[in-house]
Amino acid sequence: MPMASSSLCFISLLCFLLCHGALKLQASHHVYTAQASRLLLHHYEQPYRTSYHFQPPKNWINDPNGPMIYKGIYHLFYQYNPKGATWGNIVWAHSTSTDLINWKPHDHAIYPSQPSDINGCWSGSATILPGEKPAILYTGINPKNQQVQNLALPKNLSDPYLREWVKSPNNPLMAPTPQNRINSSSFRDPTTAWLGHDGQWRVIIGSKIDARGLAIMFRSKDFVRWDQVDHPLHYADGTGMWECPDFFPVAKNGRAGIDTSVNGGHVKHVLKVSLDDTKHDHYTVGTYDLKKDIYVPDKESTEGYTGLRYDYGKYYASKTFFDGQKKRRVLWGWVNESSSVDDDMKKGWSGVQAIPRAVWLDASGKQLIQWPIAEIQKLRKDKIKLRNKVVKKGSIIAVKGVTAAQADVEVSFKVKSFKKAQRLKAEWKDPQLACSRMGAAAMGGVGPFGLLVLASKDLEEYTSVFFRVFKGQDKYVVLMCSDQSRSSLNANNDKTTYGAFLDVDPVRENISLRSLIDHSIVESFGSKGKACITARVYPKLAMGDKAGLYAFNNGTERVTITKLSAWSMKKAQIS
Repeated sequence: MPMASSSLCFISLLCFLLCHGALKLQASHHVYTAQASRLLLHHYEQPYRTSYHFQPPKNWINDPNGPMIYKGIYHLFYQYNPKGATWGNIVWAHSTSTDLINWKPHDHAIYPSQPSDINGCWSGSATILPGEKPAILYTGINPKNQQVQNLALPKNLSDPYLREWVKSPNNPLMAPTPQNRINSSSFRDPTTAWLGHDGQWRVIIGSKIDARGLAIMFRSKDFVRWDQVDHPLHYADGTGMWECPDFFPVAKNGRAGIDTSVNGGHVKHVLKVSLDDTKHDHYTVGTYDLKKDIYVPDKESTEGYTGLRYDYGKYYASKTFFDGQKKRRVLWGWVNESSSVDDDMKKGWSGVQAIPRAVWLDASGKQLIQWPIAEIQKLRKDKIKLRNKVVKKGSIIAVKGVTAAQADVEVSFKVKSFKKAQRLKAEWKDPQLACSRMGAAAMGGVGPFGLLVLASKDLEEYTSVFFRVFKGQDKYVVLMCSDQSRSSLNANNDKTTYGAFLDVDPVRENISLRSLIDHSIVESFGSKGKACITARVYPKLAMGDKAGLYAFNNGTERVTITKLSAWSMKKAQIS
């Protein structure tokens, strides 16, 4: 949508002032308080570093920030501690890529240099302004430790790598005041902005009042002077602080992504919030009411802790962007560690980014589908396959010929008989609780069946990703689990078991699973992306060439592997 000419002129003037030295980032970084650190382990002592998931060579990372594509180059910024493997001293680190898989690091893009961000440069988003001009809104921590919102622009628009950024002299652009009644410790993580029907920009910022989660909305004609709207875009009682909100349209039909400012009868909208109380990313599907300037979730789209999640495992602070080059919406998410802080400091790093996912609206219109971006397939090699393999009760089938610690596996199961399916009890309606009580070793009727990954030869260690089928009130219910209870002999690790229900009819269609295995991370996609579960595991035995991959069935009813394809994965170029 075109902006008013006055808005364009103001932005052009601002870009001129910033890009010609009116305000520059400091030449050297802020002097941080030294953090206790230890010598980094050598590469051969780092069995848990990933080979194709994004992570820097050392130190702490968390939220993905400002992902975008500019002049054919993908940009990922992320929260980073340059001083150690625990959270603190936060700056925006920066890497670029031509394929979202192989990455080149650059100098930090944004770091403390103004009063408005002197105590930290926290999360935010990128918006592409008219004329293909990127702009970053981010949360800064001022000398009073208040959370305020700031603007940064590229110094040189002709540089496709956007290696230097300059900050607005007007920072902070949005701040808590006695008049706006904003909690200064709960006011963070601006979204990608969008243009409304009136030509004004809108952005939302996560907040809370008591236990009410809020998406506070601001409007601007020029992207510099922002006014708070007298009502939030949306809120939900009992959900606590909303971190890292994300608000974007999805097409009602097809898989193509659309620009953030698009609206109309052919789209629905998604509001995602990262719930600080639970550290999970939840979303709803609904409608953006242009007249009232509010978001209204669909009636069947549950809010809060029992609502839909991007991922039912370790996955938080996610952020999407519109990839105009390939007409898709791409999702990034942070995956933290399940190891102890002491172990993290010993290995010298903490945190990875999940594989970027393409997202689109399911044909039902009730949920999103997520699938690893197609570019990941460029790393596949040495394919092996199984076809029409019957897996009887108590059977374990070794999948040989693949590097099991660094693999991509796709498998499809067919269930022929449901006679011995167990009835779904009321206490099992929490999927995570059901998976915790009925792990892979617990015999059932239809299931558990699935994969054992990062498994030692004697199965003393393994991570199981599997399914169970239950009899519901009027249909069969499919439960997907990721069981880490036997994933490591290290008792200090978090071995929480995760679970999700799949919206799939096992009578009419096969139950499919894809797992991306990368040394200490297992990303699993059930039913072609209807539910995702990410796990972090740290085996002591099943490492490197000692890791195995198996298919299994511990259910009474036999199942058939209609198709299994597995690939060893090449190492991506990241560091």
